Amino acid sequence: MGLKKRNKVNAEFNMSSLTDIIFLLLIFFMLTSTLVSPNALNLKLPGSDSKTVAPSTISVSLTSDGAFFVNKGSINSAELYSKIKSELSKEKEPQKATIVINAEVGTPIEYVVEIMDVARRLKVGAILATEPLSK
Repeated sequence: MGLKKRNKVNAEFNMSSLTDIIFLLLIFFMLTSTLVSPNALNLKLPGSDSKTVAPSTISVSLTSDGAFFVNKGSINSAELYSKIKSELSKEKEPQKATIVINAEVGTPIEYVVEIMDVARRLKVGAILATEPLSK
């Protein structure tokens, strides 16, 4: 008697549901990636109505074209670290020193960040000077 199996096991995989899921994920990531802001740091130079005056040890001034001035002496960005370090060595307590950053309006923020990075490497505080808000 020749009995034949009526139900054969099909070894094929149905890809239609998998492609639907992949297209949905693709659309999801395309939509959410446009919502992410490319400018992660949206910084504005601050204004303040505070009357508090911070103690100034070292004054670093910046112009909008990228010129650096340490205690009213002009330097370039390559000399910034060594000049601030030498100014700190003149202090009685260098661990309590602060760097006051006077940035001109319109100064690119990367110059300010460069000074903050120098302050971090030297383990001193950095204060961004503000102008009083007009009322």
